[in-house]
Amino acid sequence: MGTLERFSTEEDERPRKFSKLSDDPEEEDAMQIDMGSLLASQDQGNDHPKHAPKKTGKVVRDPKWLVNEDVSTGVLLHLSRYEYGSIASLNRNFLSLIRSGELYRVRRKLGVVEHWVYFSCNILEWEVFDPINGHWMHLPRMPCNPYDCFVFSDKESLAVGTELLVFGRAIEACIVYEYSLLTNKWSHGIQMSVPRCLFASASHGEKAIVAGGSAEGKILSVAELYNSDTKTWEVLPNMNKARKMCSGVFMDGKFYAIGGMGEDGNRLTCGEEYDLDTKEWRVIPNMVPPRIQGPDGPEAPPLVAVVNNVLYAADYAQMVMRKYVKERNNWVYVGGLPEGASSVNGWGYAFRACGDRIVVIGGERTMGGESMVEINSWIPAQGAPQWNLLARRCIGGNFVYNCAVMGC
Repeated sequence: MGTLERFSTEEDERPRKFSKLSDDPEEEDAMQIDMGSLLASQDQGNDHPKHAPKKTGKVVRDPKWLVNEDVSTGVLLHLSRYEYGSIASLNRNFLSLIRSGELYRVRRKLGVVEHWVYFSCNILEWEVFDPINGHWMHLPRMPCNPYDCFVFSDKESLAVGTELLVFGRAIEACIVYEYSLLTNKWSHGIQMSVPRCLFASASHGEKAIVAGGSAEGKILSVAELYNSDTKTWEVLPNMNKARKMCSGVFMDGKFYAIGGMGEDGNRLTCGEEYDLDTKEWRVIPNMVPPRIQGPDGPEAPPLVAVVNNVLYAADYAQMVMRKYVKERNNWVYVGGLPEGASSVNGWGYAFRACGDRIVVIGGERTMGGESMVEINSWIPAQGAPQWNLLARRCIGGNFVYNCAVMGC
């Protein structure tokens, strides 16, 4: 295993508690002044104002350090979104600003994006990990009965904008649950025009595309685009080939559906490229990474990830990673994968792009019988693969059912 880059601290183990909003106008104004002085200091980087108030931990009541709303918003844009919960508790103006989603929309336009990993090792439970700062969070439990929702079909997940969408099937119909980063709550999401499972999906900013999948025993070629700002689905032209159990990525501004199973039940080795400008699909032969032999049982969709517009794939059987060469339409060996994590024909193993890095999440059972999950990371821009262990944690399971990366 690579070097241990950072473990979660004891503080990370405790749920964060936010202070109650004050009903005292004077106290609330004082808190706003305190935030203004903090933001003014943050805005100066390492060069603090000569006469800035000292950090005493007390409320600063000097009105001359109260910055205006535009400056406050400008500084908030560049703070870690991990701090937004604490900031929202300072006063109602900041709470309203953060919950409106406007802050994230402006961040997106300015290219200020943080990528966090959301993954589930228990059917209704989700963990969140910030790979830059090493913070852990635990989402509220999904408000549904697992035996009504996720035992009749596979559970799919997709992070887009400030939403985490989880797709499943209840007894009579497909369902969608939506987690909102803005409210920290789950609710029923907007259903696709053609509800399905086992589809390819990927997001880019506030938009996401789903393609293919299976519905009522039929393998589909249907594709749809979701806009998280408007919460609407738009039906796109059908793919050239119907496919399920495929993977999706965005690369060079285009969407790709890779691999999967075709209508005849055979494994597809091609991919398809969707151009959002021309609204056309193009088949790309041999886009699926090679393998020595197939598994004995059902195989997971291709484990693929795109970093800096370069496509990478994980071979779970040989525990190696390959890179796709667009100009030659072939795959080349890059290096090995982190040791220790196990999978079942690729299931239970997460291989995801997370900003400028690739993260691998996998589990193993310790000698003491505990289920341990490890998160490893590699930044391609830094050279040949050298995996860094970002975190190791017992979370009650070591099989990764779902994983998505939210960038906002």
